[in-house]
Amino acid sequence: MYPHLLATHNVVRWLVLIFLVIAILLAWRGWLGNKKFGAVDNRFRVFTVIFTHIQFILGIVLYFVSPRVTAFLDNVGAGMKDKDLRFVGMEHALLMLISVVLITIGSSKTKRQATDKAKFKTMAIWFTIALLLILFAIPWSMPHFRPF
Repeated sequence: MYPHLLATHNVVRWLVLIFLVIAILLAWRGWLGNKKFGAVDNRFRVFTVIFTHIQFILGIVLYFVSPRVTAFLDNVGAGMKDKDLRFVGMEHALLMLISVVLITIGSSKTKRQATDKAKFKTMAIWFTIALLLILFAIPWSMPHFRPF
């Protein structure tokens, strides 16, 4: 089960990144270009949230079945001294949780804004901050943990 979940988590990661980047580009373009917040903009907002939540659910399941997280949780003191275990057992999970919260709040605030400019601005700011955290929290330098 674990290898299949991990593979799915790796694939969905790219969907999250693709939709998030496109949503951010649309948001910044709309905000700075005084565009109308249309159906395409809204769809990318919604699909970004959907894929982010799917990824989060997969991540939660992986957290409880991962042998690396188990090794971290079995001895947190030793795990904190091992940068790879600390990253997987604590840093990655915490930063991704924060990112999911930012995307969810940003999406919710976006749909409640009265003007198109405010919608774009809200989405641009919240989603960009979340993307920066996600890029920081992806285990890029640990291909032995998560192959590309």
